[in-house]
Amino acid sequence: MKLKAIDTHVHPWDEVSLESMGGGRKEIMAKYFGRKIEPVSMSALADQYRERGMMAVLLASDDSTHSGLPPVPNDHMAKAVKDHPDVFLAFAGVDPWKGKLAIDEAKRAKEELGLVGLKFNPGRQLFFPNDNQFYPLWETAARLGLICLFHTGMMGNGAGTRGGLGFKLKYTAPLPYLDDIAADFPELTIISAHPAWPWQEEQLAVAQHKGNVYIDLSGWAPKYFSPSLIQYVNTRLQDRTLFGSDWPVITPERWMEEFNDLPIKPEVRSKILLENAKALFGIK
Repeated sequence: MKLKAIDTHVHPWDEVSLESMGGGRKEIMAKYFGRKIEPVSMSALADQYRERGMMAVLLASDDSTHSGLPPVPNDHMAKAVKDHPDVFLAFAGVDPWKGKLAIDEAKRAKEELGLVGLKFNPGRQLFFPNDNQFYPLWETAARLGLICLFHTGMMGNGAGTRGGLGFKLKYTAPLPYLDDIAADFPELTIISAHPAWPWQEEQLAVAQHKGNVYIDLSGWAPKYFSPSLIQYVNTRLQDRTLFGSDWPVITPERWMEEFNDLPIKPEVRSKILLENAKALFGIK
């Protein structure tokens, strides 16, 4: 397979993964993004990405402390990577409220499961990343070389419902929360996921100031990217910007079609789609 791109933000959507969403979340997400979402097996997903000439970074999730829902098993993610190593990398889902158990799971994710990072959604998990009680987890991730990805900005989960399913956007601001831990743990590599509206300018400032912070462009159709986002990914942040689709809610095909219409320099386009992720994940 000639590798054309690496999609750094892909949600597994097979039957096992969907169990973690519980009643209603899947339907609300489908309504918000305007498309019906059906289960897709890991094997079928791998085949889709092979046909696209892409690798996919799978993201697990664990908000069980507050939701009571089962997490996507990290062993399930590791099996997908083992079965399809030519296509998949994966991030473990870790619930930071689990304390030592969260730290132990981070270690297991790296040392036993071979996963490349940890995925967090502070809006669903109801935590501020710069709370000192979570610092041992960031210290462990930095020491192990685990990349930490955080959802930032407005959430699709619960959007448009009364009360937003109880999720709180205050947790998803990049400043000061991600900025603080990027400063306090310079060896920790952070991905600030999604264009972080309504904190887009703050996200760009954090990424420009902290060389250990990347941004991914997932979850937004590129035709809606702001002029400032296009300006910065085309210039100062060209080496720390990553392509991500947020599959299945946005398909890589739609994302790529709209991205091709943006005034991105050809050499920067290659970095965003492929080269930056290859360097970040050590892919030869």
